[in-house]
Amino acid sequence: MRTLFANGSVFDGTGAPAARGAVVIEGDRIVGVGQGNGDEMDADVRVDLAGAAVVPGFFDCHTHVTVSGFDYMSLLQRPFSFQFYEAVENLRRTLDIGITTIRDAHGADLGVQQAVERGMIPGPHMQISVTAISQTGGHGDGWMASGNCIEMMPTHPGRPSGIVDGPDEMRRKVRELIRAGADVIKVFTSGGVLSPRDDPRHAHFRDVELAVLVEEATAAGRFVMAHAQGVDGIKNAVRAGIRSIEHGVYLDDEGISLMLEHGTWLVPTLSAPAAVLELVSAGGQVPAVVIEKAHAVIDVHRRAVTRAIEAGVKIAMGTDSGVGPHGQNLHELDLMTQCGMSPAQALISTTSEAARLLGVDDDRGTIEPGKRADLVVLGGSLDDMTGLSDRVLQVWKDGQRVAGKDR
Repeated sequence: MRTLFANGSVFDGTGAPAARGAVVIEGDRIVGVGQGNGDEMDADVRVDLAGAAVVPGFFDCHTHVTVSGFDYMSLLQRPFSFQFYEAVENLRRTLDIGITTIRDAHGADLGVQQAVERGMIPGPHMQISVTAISQTGGHGDGWMASGNCIEMMPTHPGRPSGIVDGPDEMRRKVRELIRAGADVIKVFTSGGVLSPRDDPRHAHFRDVELAVLVEEATAAGRFVMAHAQGVDGIKNAVRAGIRSIEHGVYLDDEGISLMLEHGTWLVPTLSAPAAVLELVSAGGQVPAVVIEKAHAVIDVHRRAVTRAIEAGVKIAMGTDSGVGPHGQNLHELDLMTQCGMSPAQALISTTSEAARLLGVDDDRGTIEPGKRADLVVLGGSLDDMTGLSDRVLQVWKDGQRVAGKDR
C-alpha cells in the first residue's frame, strides 16, 4: 500500500524551508519526496493536505510517562500498579499530538517499552532510562526530615533504586540499569526543584564517579543524560563527556563555552517550573520549599536558555512532562521561540536535532526516502508555534495513521 501526501507543503527537517511538495510512503518507510502537487507520483491512497503541511514526527527528549503531576499526597495514595495504567493514558495522549518518539527520563521500565513495541498499547517509540542515578541526599533521594522516605516513583523489580555513593557503587549501578533495559543512563549532577532536601545550585557526584559512569555507559554503547541545574553540576557533566544537559537552569557563559567545545546538547524543559506552579494554583499538595525553588528558577532558567540559543548551543526539545500534564508537550516549542528560537529552529529541535541527540537520525527525524514513515499533518502557519497541539490533524507512525481523521 502506497500513500501519497499531496496538495500542501513539506517541512522536511533538514534545515530547508517549508515548500510545496508531496511525500509517498510504503509500509513503514518514506519512499519518495517530490515537488509540486505530486501528480506524477504513484500511490494507492491520497491524503489531501488541503493547504496543511506534513512534517517529521516530533520527539520529546525528556518525559516521565508513569506519573501525571508531582502532587505528593496524590502520589502517596496511588495504588502501586496504577502507574502502569496511567502510563497507557499518557503514552496515548503523547502520540495523539504528534510525538512519535520519546526519551523517558525515569519511570518507564522495560515492560512499558515492550508493550508499545509489540502493539499491545499505542504510544511513541521509546528510549528508557528506567531509573535516574542519585547520590545520597541528592535529587533522587526521597528521605524526609521526618525520617520517612517518599519515593515519587517507587522501586520494584523492573525499576531498581538509583542511589549510589562512590565509583564502585556507580559502576555496579550502571551495569544493573543496563541489565534492566536502560537505553540511556540518566544521572543527577545537581540538586533540583522537586526534591525537598537539596539545592538546585549545588553539584552532586565527584569527577571520579562521573568518569566511571561515562566509562561504563560508553562500553555498553549507551549515551548519558544529566539532570543539571546548578552551574557546577552542568560543567562537571560536560567535562565528563555526558551527552546532554537537562534543564540547565543556572547555565553561565563558561558553561555555554564548554558545551560548544564538547558538542553537548541542551534539553531546556522550560515547561517544568511553570508546571509546578500551575499544580500549586490548582490545589496540588507540594512542600513549601519546592514552591519556593520553582519561583526562584523560572526567570533565571529562561535567561540561561536564551543565552544558550544565541550562542549556538545544540538544542533538543524536551518537556519534563509528568511534572506537568501529558498531551501539552508542544507548548514547549512556543516557550523556545519566546527565548529567541525561530519557529523553524524550534521545529528542527523537536525533529532532526532531537533524532541526532538520541542517535536515531539514520532512521527518523527528517522526511527523506528510506527514513521511517513517522509523520504529522499540521494545520495553520509553521511561522506560529502557539496552539500547536490543536493544529495536529493527523499522526502517522510506522506508516500507519494512529491519530486524526481522514482527509
